[in-house]
Amino acid sequence: MPELAEVEYYRKRWLPALEQSVARVCLHADKRIFRGADSAALARNLTGECFEAALCHGKQMCFRFGNQHWLGVHLGMTGKLRHTANAVAVEKHDHLVLEMVGGGALVFSDPRLFGRILYANTSEPPDWWANLPPEVLSAEFSEDWVNRFLDRRAGAPIKAVLLMQERFPGIGNWMADEILWRARIHPATRAGRISKLKRRALFKSIREVSEDALAVIGTDWKRPPDDWLFNHRWKDGGRCPRTGGLLKRETIGGRTTCWSPLWQPLRV
Repeated sequence: MPELAEVEYYRKRWLPALEQSVARVCLHADKRIFRGADSAALARNLTGECFEAALCHGKQMCFRFGNQHWLGVHLGMTGKLRHTANAVAVEKHDHLVLEMVGGGALVFSDPRLFGRILYANTSEPPDWWANLPPEVLSAEFSEDWVNRFLDRRAGAPIKAVLLMQERFPGIGNWMADEILWRARIHPATRAGRISKLKRRALFKSIREVSEDALAVIGTDWKRPPDDWLFNHRWKDGGRCPRTGGLLKRETIGGRTTCWSPLWQPLRV
């Protein structure tokens, strides 16, 4: 599932077409990615409109056309965006294609159809975009904001808490593991049992991992450096970059989780 940095990377794939107008909209209206969306209105209303803005919030993207057309994109597990400079040869899994005036196209493809397209025709941001929680790198996302949520979810393992998008938008499985590894917190630790000192380390790590991920992956999908947990977490026999000890993988909070037992001991 794409996370904050991967989503930012794909948002940028459509930027070359900014300030161009849509010549024609082609879509597979019967596909489940359009569930709940008025695909006929989308195709009709975007035609002739100028591509004005490409926005990103956590795992969500929103593209604005003209003054009041909002196109929401959630990539799901296999969704991808691309821009073609010339006439596009539509492929089997290209479920939304915006052909632009002057050539080229904006394409959304999704082989497994776990993604989703949203559409709204309104002068104000639609609810699905306006009512999102503060982004993890925003001023509104504060230590106090995080601590109050940890107290509310006191009995849940911190790994599961970090994956709750209503408070940590954009943080997914690999980012949560990276955050906890850098903060030296065992992923099974109950949120309410994390000390003030460790909470401070957790908040710092959330910010740091988010910034690093955007700089490395969100820019041009570079390979993360080997001093991250990222490059070792799925290797059988993978070792912790800090201690050299063996990493462990287990299901915690319903998700496969990787951590370093020597670096992140479970304190009860």
